[in-house]
Amino acid sequence: MKILGIGVDIINNSRIKNAIKNKSFVNRIFSKVEILNSKKIKDKTNFFAKRFAAKEAFIKSVGTGFRKDINFKDIYIINDTFGKPNIKLSNKIKNLMGNKFKKKNYNLFLSLSDEKNYSIAFVIIQKK
Repeated sequence: MKILGIGVDIINNSRIKNAIKNKSFVNRIFSKVEILNSKKIKDKTNFFAKRFAAKEAFIKSVGTGFRKDINFKDIYIINDTFGKPNIKLSNKIKNLMGNKFKKKNYNLFLSLSDEKNYSIAFVIIQKK
């Protein structure tokens, strides 16, 4: 299968720890689903840091950056019943990807990891 894009991002968790104290930051960056899911998690800093890194890594894999009315809430991260993270996209992002890659079918792969000070995300977009 052909790889269409790869992206990686690392973030210092202390940046997110300070930022999530501001409710407007949380509401601007994270979807309602992500905010709701955070309520079940004790370590909110790492929870939000990994999702922030995932959004950055994803948009790097597409190669566009956050422009043309694309924002962080157009990308959200959920976990399946086994804890595996998955990327969900707004129709705006799906259309952007269709135009950029000339494909409507693709696989998204996301890997997240964290340590005390850092969180990292790695994304691969693969043609089906």
